[in-house]
Amino acid sequence: MPLNDESIDLKQYFDKKIRLSFTGKIFCAKCNRLTKKSYSQGFCFPCMKKLACCDICIVKPELCHYDKGTCREPHWGEKNCMTNHIVYLSNTSGLKVGITRGTQIPTRWVDQGAIQALPIIEVANRQLSGLIEVEISKFISDKTNWRVMLKEEPEKLNLKQISKEIILKIQPKLDELRQSFGDSTIKILSEEIVNLDFPVNQHPKKINSLNFDKTPIIEGVLKGIKGQYLIFDNGVLNIRKFSSYEVNFEELKPSD
Repeated sequence: MPLNDESIDLKQYFDKKIRLSFTGKIFCAKCNRLTKKSYSQGFCFPCMKKLACCDICIVKPELCHYDKGTCREPHWGEKNCMTNHIVYLSNTSGLKVGITRGTQIPTRWVDQGAIQALPIIEVANRQLSGLIEVEISKFISDKTNWRVMLKEEPEKLNLKQISKEIILKIQPKLDELRQSFGDSTIKILSEEIVNLDFPVNQHPKKINSLNFDKTPIIEGVLKGIKGQYLIFDNGVLNIRKFSSYEVNFEELKPSD
Protein backbone atom coordinates (compact mmCIF):
# COMPACT_ATOMS: atom_id res chain seq x y z
CA MET A 1 0.00 0.00 0.00
CA PRO A 2 1.59 3.32 -1.10
CA LEU A 3 1.58 6.12 1.49
CA ASN A 4 3.37 9.19 0.10
CA ASP A 5 6.79 7.92 -0.98
CA GLU A 6 6.62 4.84 1.22
CA SER A 7 5.33 1.44 0.14
CA ILE A 8 4.00 -0.87 2.85
CA ASP A 9 4.02 -4.64 2.33
CA LEU A 10 0.69 -5.58 3.89
CA LYS A 11 1.32 -9.34 3.84
CA GLN A 12 3.46 -9.02 6.94
CA TYR A 13 0.43 -7.65 8.80
CA PHE A 14 -1.92 -10.54 8.07
CA ASP A 15 -3.69 -11.72 11.25
CA LYS A 16 -2.37 -8.62 13.03
CA LYS A 17 -4.32 -5.61 14.22
CA ILE A 18 -3.69 -2.42 12.28
CA ARG A 19 -5.11 1.08 12.36
CA LEU A 20 -5.73 3.45 9.45
CA SER A 21 -6.42 7.01 10.61
CA PHE A 22 -7.82 9.60 8.19
CA THR A 23 -6.41 13.05 9.05
CA GLY A 24 -9.30 14.90 7.43
CA LYS A 25 -7.18 16.11 4.52
CA ILE A 26 -7.74 15.18 0.87
CA PHE A 27 -5.22 16.26 -1.77
CA CYS A 28 -6.13 16.23 -5.47
CA ALA A 29 -4.23 13.53 -7.36
CA LYS A 30 -3.61 15.97 -10.25
CA CYS A 31 -2.95 19.45 -8.83
CA ASN A 32 -2.31 18.45 -5.19
CA ARG A 33 -4.58 21.20 -3.85
CA LEU A 34 -6.49 20.59 -0.64
CA THR A 35 -10.10 19.65 -1.41
CA LYS A 36 -13.07 19.04 0.86
CA LYS A 37 -14.35 16.19 -1.30
CA SER A 38 -12.79 13.67 -3.66
CA TYR A 39 -14.29 13.32 -7.14
CA SER A 40 -13.71 10.43 -9.54
CA GLN A 41 -11.53 8.63 -6.99
CA GLY A 42 -8.99 11.28 -6.08
CA PHE A 43 -9.53 14.60 -7.87
CA CYS A 44 -10.75 18.06 -6.88
CA PHE A 45 -13.87 19.40 -8.63
CA PRO A 46 -12.07 21.68 -11.16
CA CYS A 47 -9.72 18.87 -12.22
CA MET A 48 -12.60 16.40 -12.43
CA LYS A 49 -14.38 18.75 -14.86
CA LYS A 50 -11.40 19.25 -17.16
CA LEU A 51 -9.47 15.95 -17.13
CA ALA A 52 -10.13 13.42 -19.89
CA CYS A 53 -9.67 10.54 -17.43
CA CYS A 54 -12.78 11.80 -15.59
CA ASP A 55 -15.04 12.07 -18.66
CA ILE A 56 -18.15 9.90 -19.04
CA CYS A 57 -16.46 7.90 -21.81
CA ILE A 58 -14.10 6.36 -19.24
CA VAL A 59 -16.99 4.45 -17.64
CA LYS A 60 -18.88 4.18 -20.94
CA PRO A 61 -16.16 3.77 -23.59
CA GLU A 62 -18.70 3.35 -26.36
CA LEU A 63 -19.35 7.12 -25.93
CA CYS A 64 -15.75 8.06 -26.80
CA HIS A 65 -15.82 11.31 -28.76
CA TYR A 66 -12.17 11.65 -29.73
CA ASP A 67 -13.03 11.33 -33.42
CA LYS A 68 -15.37 14.34 -33.09
CA GLY A 69 -12.51 16.54 -31.94
CA THR A 70 -14.07 17.17 -28.54
CA CYS A 71 -11.72 15.16 -26.30
CA ARG A 72 -10.84 17.18 -23.18
CA GLU A 73 -7.15 16.29 -23.58
CA PRO A 74 -6.35 15.06 -27.11
CA HIS A 75 -2.78 14.05 -26.21
CA TRP A 76 -4.07 12.00 -23.27
CA GLY A 77 -6.68 10.45 -25.54
CA GLU A 78 -4.06 9.46 -28.11
CA LYS A 79 -2.01 7.71 -25.45
CA ASN A 80 -4.80 6.04 -23.50
CA CYS A 81 -7.78 5.64 -25.83
CA MET A 82 -6.44 5.50 -29.37
CA THR A 83 -4.42 2.39 -28.60
CA ASN A 84 -5.06 -1.33 -28.55
CA HIS A 85 -7.66 -2.55 -26.06
CA ILE A 86 -8.66 -6.03 -24.95
CA VAL A 87 -12.18 -7.33 -24.54
CA TYR A 88 -12.09 -10.12 -21.96
CA LEU A 89 -14.19 -12.54 -19.96
CA SER A 90 -13.51 -12.85 -16.25
CA ASN A 91 -14.81 -14.70 -13.21
CA THR A 92 -15.26 -12.33 -10.27
CA SER A 93 -18.57 -12.85 -8.48
CA GLY A 94 -19.42 -14.94 -11.52
CA LEU A 95 -19.08 -14.52 -15.27
CA LYS A 96 -18.62 -10.98 -16.62
CA VAL A 97 -17.31 -9.15 -19.65
CA GLY A 98 -14.91 -6.24 -19.46
CA ILE A 99 -12.40 -4.15 -21.39
CA THR A 100 -8.96 -2.78 -20.63
CA ARG A 101 -5.92 -1.35 -22.35
CA GLY A 102 -3.49 -3.98 -23.54
CA THR A 103 -0.89 -2.61 -21.12
CA GLN A 104 -3.23 -3.15 -18.14
CA ILE A 105 -3.16 -6.95 -18.24
CA PRO A 106 -3.21 -8.52 -15.68
CA THR A 107 -3.47 -5.40 -13.47
CA ARG A 108 -7.12 -4.86 -14.33
CA TRP A 109 -8.06 -8.41 -13.34
CA VAL A 110 -6.22 -8.17 -10.03
CA ASP A 111 -7.93 -4.83 -9.40
CA GLN A 112 -11.42 -6.29 -9.78
CA GLY A 113 -10.79 -9.47 -7.82
CA ALA A 114 -11.05 -11.94 -10.72
CA ILE A 115 -9.98 -15.53 -10.06
CA GLN A 116 -10.01 -16.32 -13.81
CA ALA A 117 -9.68 -14.20 -16.93
CA LEU A 118 -9.48 -14.75 -20.67
CA PRO A 119 -8.68 -12.16 -23.39
CA ILE A 120 -11.03 -12.85 -26.29
CA ILE A 121 -10.82 -9.90 -28.70
CA GLU A 122 -8.15 -7.29 -29.42
CA VAL A 123 -9.27 -4.01 -30.99
CA ALA A 124 -7.62 -0.82 -32.21
CA ASN A 125 -9.14 1.71 -29.80
CA ARG A 126 -11.22 2.18 -26.66
CA GLN A 127 -14.49 3.12 -28.41
CA LEU A 128 -14.46 -0.09 -30.43
CA SER A 129 -13.89 -2.17 -27.31
CA GLY A 130 -16.82 -0.43 -25.66
CA LEU A 131 -19.15 -1.11 -28.58
CA ILE A 132 -18.25 -4.81 -28.48
CA GLU A 133 -18.63 -4.93 -24.70
CA VAL A 134 -22.14 -3.46 -24.99
CA GLU A 135 -23.06 -6.17 -27.48
CA ILE A 136 -21.69 -8.97 -25.28
CA SER A 137 -23.44 -7.53 -22.22
CA LYS A 138 -26.74 -8.43 -23.86
CA PHE A 139 -25.85 -12.04 -23.01
CA ILE A 140 -23.70 -11.83 -19.87
CA SER A 141 -23.17 -9.27 -17.10
CA ASP A 142 -20.69 -6.42 -17.34
CA LYS A 143 -20.80 -5.82 -13.57
CA THR A 144 -19.23 -7.45 -10.52
CA ASN A 145 -21.30 -8.05 -7.40
CA TRP A 146 -18.55 -6.98 -5.01
CA ARG A 147 -20.33 -8.37 -1.95
CA VAL A 148 -20.51 -11.85 -3.48
CA MET A 149 -16.92 -11.51 -4.74
CA LEU A 150 -15.68 -10.89 -1.20
CA LYS A 151 -17.80 -13.47 0.63
CA GLU A 152 -16.82 -16.55 -1.34
CA GLU A 153 -14.80 -17.96 -4.21
CA PRO A 154 -16.99 -18.55 -7.28
CA GLU A 155 -16.87 -21.88 -9.07
CA LYS A 156 -14.31 -22.15 -11.87
CA LEU A 157 -15.73 -21.60 -15.35
CA ASN A 158 -14.82 -22.93 -18.78
CA LEU A 159 -14.12 -19.48 -20.19
CA LYS A 160 -12.77 -20.84 -23.48
CA GLN A 161 -16.02 -22.63 -24.27
CA ILE A 162 -18.05 -19.61 -23.20
CA SER A 163 -15.88 -17.43 -25.42
CA LYS A 164 -16.63 -19.57 -28.49
CA GLU A 165 -20.35 -19.33 -27.80
CA ILE A 166 -20.20 -15.56 -27.28
CA ILE A 167 -18.21 -14.93 -30.47
CA LEU A 168 -20.83 -16.80 -32.48
CA LYS A 169 -23.63 -14.76 -30.93
CA ILE A 170 -22.00 -11.41 -31.68
CA GLN A 171 -20.62 -12.30 -35.12
CA PRO A 172 -23.15 -10.10 -37.00
CA LYS A 173 -22.13 -7.11 -34.84
CA LEU A 174 -18.44 -7.82 -35.41
CA ASP A 175 -19.02 -7.91 -39.17
CA GLU A 176 -20.84 -4.60 -38.94
CA LEU A 177 -18.05 -2.98 -36.92
CA ARG A 178 -15.39 -4.26 -39.30
CA GLN A 179 -17.20 -2.54 -42.16
CA SER A 180 -17.22 0.72 -40.21
CA PHE A 181 -13.75 0.63 -38.62
CA GLY A 182 -11.81 -1.67 -40.99
CA ASP A 183 -10.99 -5.39 -41.02
CA SER A 184 -7.65 -4.95 -39.26
CA THR A 185 -9.18 -3.19 -36.24
CA ILE A 186 -10.70 -6.36 -34.73
CA LYS A 187 -8.76 -9.52 -33.97
CA ILE A 188 -10.22 -12.67 -32.41
CA LEU A 189 -7.74 -14.07 -29.88
CA SER A 190 -6.86 -17.61 -28.92
CA GLU A 191 -5.33 -17.26 -25.46
CA GLU A 192 -5.06 -19.44 -22.40
CA ILE A 193 -7.10 -18.83 -19.26
CA VAL A 194 -5.25 -16.84 -16.61
CA ASN A 195 -5.83 -18.02 -13.02
CA LEU A 196 -5.30 -15.64 -10.11
CA ASP A 197 -5.07 -16.25 -6.38
CA PHE A 198 -5.60 -13.66 -3.66
CA PRO A 199 -4.11 -13.66 -0.16
CA VAL A 200 -7.25 -14.17 1.94
CA ASN A 201 -6.99 -16.01 5.24
CA GLN A 202 -10.68 -15.61 6.03
CA HIS A 203 -13.61 -14.52 3.87
CA PRO A 204 -16.18 -12.33 5.66
CA LYS A 205 -19.46 -14.05 6.48
CA LYS A 206 -21.26 -10.72 6.59
CA ILE A 207 -20.22 -7.67 4.59
CA ASN A 208 -19.74 -4.52 6.67
CA SER A 209 -18.46 -1.70 4.47
CA LEU A 210 -15.93 0.57 6.19
CA ASN A 211 -15.78 4.24 5.20
CA PHE A 212 -13.31 6.98 6.17
CA ASP A 213 -15.97 9.68 5.64
CA LYS A 214 -18.14 8.10 8.33
CA THR A 215 -15.42 6.54 10.51
CA PRO A 216 -12.09 8.44 10.31
CA ILE A 217 -10.31 5.77 12.34
CA ILE A 218 -10.55 2.22 10.99
CA GLU A 219 -8.88 -0.59 12.87
CA GLY A 220 -9.12 -4.35 12.95
CA VAL A 221 -7.29 -7.59 12.29
CA LEU A 222 -6.23 -7.80 8.64
CA LYS A 223 -7.55 -11.05 7.17
CA GLY A 224 -6.86 -10.61 3.48
CA ILE A 225 -6.71 -8.57 0.32
CA LYS A 226 -8.89 -9.14 -2.72
CA GLY A 227 -9.10 -6.72 -5.60
CA GLN A 228 -9.49 -3.19 -4.28
CA TYR A 229 -10.51 -4.38 -0.83
CA LEU A 230 -8.75 -4.82 2.49
CA ILE A 231 -10.59 -7.50 4.47
CA PHE A 232 -10.65 -7.03 8.25
CA ASP A 233 -12.24 -9.14 10.94
CA ASN A 234 -14.83 -6.38 11.39
CA GLY A 235 -15.48 -5.21 7.83
CA VAL A 236 -14.07 -4.46 4.38
CA LEU A 237 -12.46 -1.28 3.06
CA ASN A 238 -12.40 -0.30 -0.62
CA ILE A 239 -8.97 1.31 -0.44
CA ARG A 240 -9.08 2.62 -4.02
CA LYS A 241 -12.24 4.61 -3.25
CA PHE A 242 -10.20 6.73 -0.87
CA SER A 243 -7.32 7.60 -3.17
CA SER A 244 -5.87 11.00 -2.25
CA TYR A 245 -7.01 10.77 1.37
CA GLU A 246 -4.20 11.48 3.85
CA VAL A 247 -4.02 8.43 6.11
CA ASN A 248 -1.70 7.37 8.92
CA PHE A 249 -0.87 3.65 9.21
CA GLU A 250 0.18 1.81 12.35
CA GLU A 251 0.32 -1.69 13.75
CA LEU A 252 -1.43 -2.10 17.09
CA LYS A 253 -0.18 -4.24 19.93
CA PRO A 254 -2.48 -7.00 21.21
CA SER A 255 -3.28 -4.88 24.26
CA ASP A 256 -4.42 -1.85 22.19
